[in-house]
Amino acid sequence: MAEEEGATQTPASGGRRERIFLVVVDESEEMRNALRFACRRARHTGGRVALLHVIEPVEYQHWLGVGRVIEEEARAEAERRLQSLAAEVFTQTGSMPILYIREGRREEEVLRLIGEDPAISLLVLATAPTASNPGPIVSHLLRHLGELRIPVTLVPGQLTCEEIDALS
Repeated sequence: MAEEEGATQTPASGGRRERIFLVVVDESEEMRNALRFACRRARHTGGRVALLHVIEPVEYQHWLGVGRVIEEEARAEAERRLQSLAAEVFTQTGSMPILYIREGRREEEVLRLIGEDPAISLLVLATAPTASNPGPIVSHLLRHLGELRIPVTLVPGQLTCEEIDALS
C-alpha cells in the first residue's frame, strides 16, 4: 500500500486546500475517540481525514528470515487495519481517507510526516483515560510542541460518542 498524496485542491473550494485531519492509528481504545472527532470535523468543515499507521521496528534480529516474516506480517496487519478504518471513515464522512504506512518509532514518524506533508493541517490525538499518563504519543509531542507547524487537538479518552458529537 503506497502513500497517497495529501495535498488536495477541490474546484468547489475555489482552489484552496482541504483541511487534512491526521489521526495516528494504534490499538488503544482512545484512538477511536480521536477518529470520531476527526471524522466529524472533516465532515462539518469540508475537510478530509488521514490515517497514519506506524510499524514499530522488529526486535527479533537473530535470524534474518524470521525478522522479514515478522515485518511482512506486521505490514499485512497494518494494511488490514487501515482498510477497516478507511471504511469507517468513509461511512462517517462520505470520502475516503488518505492512508499512510510508515516504519520506525511512532512518535518520530508522526513528527516526520507532519514535516513532510504540508497538506496536513491538524493532528488529532486522544488522551488515555487515566490522569497519570496521557499516552506515549501525547507525552512525546508535549516535549516537541515548538517543532510542530500545525495545531494539535487532544480529545479526552473518557468522552462518550455523544459527548464527542456535541463538541464537534
